[in-house]
Amino acid sequence: MDTKLDLQSLGEESRIVYVRAVDVAELPDEVREEAGELEQLYAVHAPDGSRLALVADRQMAFVLARQNDFSPVTVH
Repeated sequence: MDTKLDLQSLGEESRIVYVRAVDVAELPDEVREEAGELEQLYAVHAPDGSRLALVADRQMAFVLARQNDFSPVTVH
């Protein structure tokens, strides 16, 4: 969960990223171990659906997106 991502590499054509809740139980073993006691994380996705980041809470996902000049949108 500490992997650094270059969100700028997504290009200028789309400045939207999608934020959604993810149950930790659905994630790979190594991610579940890093999540510790958390039952839910928040994923930030590119428009093509690729996961860019996993963070501990929704607010952090929105801050991450905005710090990189993206417009976050919640999806279900």
